[in-house]
This record gives sequence, C-alpha cells and structure tokens, in this order.
Amino acid sequence: MKKEPLSNAEKQKRYRERQKERGKQEIRGYMTQEAKECYQLITEQTGWNDSIIMSNAIRLTYAAYKNGQIALLNSWLKKNNL
Repeated sequence: MKKEPLSNAEKQKRYRERQKERGKQEIRGYMTQEAKECYQLITEQTGWNDSIIMSNAIRLTYAAYKNGQIALLNSWLKKNNL
C-alpha cells in the first residue's frame, strides 16, 4: 500500500516542529525599505541566509545593549538614514 504524499502545509508544519525540537524559534516582521536595502547588501557580501542574518542582528543588538552602545548605534543609524 502506497502512502499519500504530504501536502505543502504538512511539510511546513513538520519542518517547523523539527526546528522547535532543535531549540530554534521563528521570528517574523516587516522590514522598512532601508532595512531591505541593507539586507540585500548583507546577503550579497556574506552569502548568509535569513536565519543567520536575523540571529546575528539580534546578537549584535544585544552586544551593543550590554556594552552601553545602543544610543551610539541608534544615532549612527539615524545619521546615516538607515
């Protein structure tokens, strides 16, 4: 007896469950035009995928926070229209 193939929704659900089992969490959001341009540059220069970019962005933001550099980071972003 042949198994019924899984639908795309079922495949996606199984994939998300496996990722959760590995301790990963999905984060969703909408990007500004400026952020999309930065994203394009990062992917072109590093070859990173969405997951790596998001993980590194959060880790870098946290590092700036822990080192008291959030104000400096925000002022740089504003000054450079990003």
